[in-house]
Amino acid sequence: MERSKETLLDMYEKMYKIRLFEDNAVKLFNQGLVRGPMHVYTGEEAVAVGACSNLNNDDLITSTHRGHGHCIAKGGLVDKMAAELLAKGTGYCKGKGGSMHIADPDIGILGANGIVGAGLPIAAGSALSSKMRGTDQVTICFFGDGATNEGSFHEALNMAAIWDLPVVFVCENNLYGLTGPADEMLSVKDVASRAASYDIPGVIVDGNDVLDVYETVGEAVKRARNGGGPSLIEAKTYRIKGHFVGDPCVYRDEEEVEKWKKRCPIKNYKNYLIETAGFTSEELAEIEEKVENEVEAAVKFAKESPDPELEVVFEDVFSK
Repeated sequence: MERSKETLLDMYEKMYKIRLFEDNAVKLFNQGLVRGPMHVYTGEEAVAVGACSNLNNDDLITSTHRGHGHCIAKGGLVDKMAAELLAKGTGYCKGKGGSMHIADPDIGILGANGIVGAGLPIAAGSALSSKMRGTDQVTICFFGDGATNEGSFHEALNMAAIWDLPVVFVCENNLYGLTGPADEMLSVKDVASRAASYDIPGVIVDGNDVLDVYETVGEAVKRARNGGGPSLIEAKTYRIKGHFVGDPCVYRDEEEVEKWKKRCPIKNYKNYLIETAGFTSEELAEIEEKVENEVEAAVKFAKESPDPELEVVFEDVFSK
């Protein structure tokens, strides 16, 4: 696939933004400012960015409890995201949703979801809508390895396959379902092999290599947009932090974590951009400074934003 200079730099900017946003989100949580639980995307940045870099503004995504990265990769605004974490009235959901429910329909973010596997049937429905309306929109559905053991996974893939729906199912296999190793919970070695049950393509990618994700998901998006139906992509990756912020992680050893830290998707991609793609460290430093200023401003905006008014508690409960 074509890799323009703009695309390569945009992917670096978004990956760096996700990492920095999550680092600040953890700090805010530890200061007692975040309302509700939080699950960060640290270490998995290449999956969301590589996948969403193939989408148009009106294409759609469904997200998960670990959804900050998906939102930023699709173009979400970090100031409104930070405000939502702090339950402020200026947040994406007016401070009433929190970390696991950020949505922005205007740019195709159909919403994060705290229920394991719940985004899969929503994505199938989104893709069905696109097909019935005759648009060329594609939906990308993000979910974890644990969701592939849920009935919703099998129902959504079956329906998408029967109706040739324009949806790409992206499994982020970070090796753990909550606190248990994925290989102890899966009946198969690779999630991608489950695609055979529905006669659709199933492909494994290196989830820590943004270019591998970008190219593989790009082919699946092109196939879906041209009427070829759904695909299942399994991105092998790793969450550096625990399942949730505050997780003591007693179920894995530090040696394993350190091994994966050396495979940091951002560090490795930065090395590629400088050593292979011909960019300078100064060019990337400019991007990093821009992102740092943006995230700093977002945190300031969130802290200074007002709490929601009591009167809005019953608003947005029902669709008009």
